[in-house]
Amino acid sequence: MAKFKVIVSDPETGTSKAVELEEARATPLIGKRIGEVIDGTIVDFAGHKVQIMGGSDKDGFPMRPSVHGGVRRRIVLSGGVGFNPLNGGMRRRKSIRGNVITEEIVQVNAKIVEKPKHPKEGKKPKEKKEEKTAPKEPEQQAKAQTQTST
Repeated sequence: MAKFKVIVSDPETGTSKAVELEEARATPLIGKRIGEVIDGTIVDFAGHKVQIMGGSDKDGFPMRPSVHGGVRRRIVLSGGVGFNPLNGGMRRRKSIRGNVITEEIVQVNAKIVEKPKHPKEGKKPKEKKEEKTAPKEPEQQAKAQTQTST
């Protein structure tokens, strides 16, 4: 009965795609940890390798890589995932979800780390354009004008 919304980002282009996984398609993600690299076919990216970066649970609590297990815990944070301090040295006790994906997780964030290697057939090598001779530099033109005017 697991249902995930997986957000897959491409760092090269800066784009992202949301994929919804339900039932049997979502089960391969259960038990995976933040930082693990999985096959992209699970999230409709055949041939890609995808790394799990984080996520959030049904109540909106973020997953934190330093909290082990799939449980929700209240820990003292001084910054990072789940808490952005307003002043230096500020600490606060916050609820955080662990780094393991369970059925209580709703959103999973991931990024593409490896793309498929396609043979580059049909593409011709780029031809170099002829270089034009550069006009005189502005400093040289200014000197020439001042010499002729005096």
